[in-house]
Amino acid sequence: MERNIIQELTREIREFADARDWQKFHTPKNLAMAIAGEAGELAAEFQWLTPEESMENSLSRDQRKAIELEIADVQIYLLRLADVLNVDIPEVVREKIQINNDRF
Repeated sequence: MERNIIQELTREIREFADARDWQKFHTPKNLAMAIAGEAGELAAEFQWLTPEESMENSLSRDQRKAIELEIADVQIYLLRLADVLNVDIPEVVREKIQINNDRF
């Protein structure tokens, strides 16, 4: 995601949380736990599929939609956690890519 898209989505998610007075619940610990939970829900969408059945062209429209929504849930919590901790996502992703390039 481009930085401006990340910033725009982060702002929208922050405004959504602010409008519901959820800041008190959005601690780094709680958000990390929410990410783990949503990642589990995403994994559950693939749980009993074969590798071939999990490919894009093999998924039904309903399976695809369920997976998309779980990906969105994971991303929303990741963006919210980065916002709460003031993490610059593009910067740290590029840093991690460089570490991986050097390592592998």
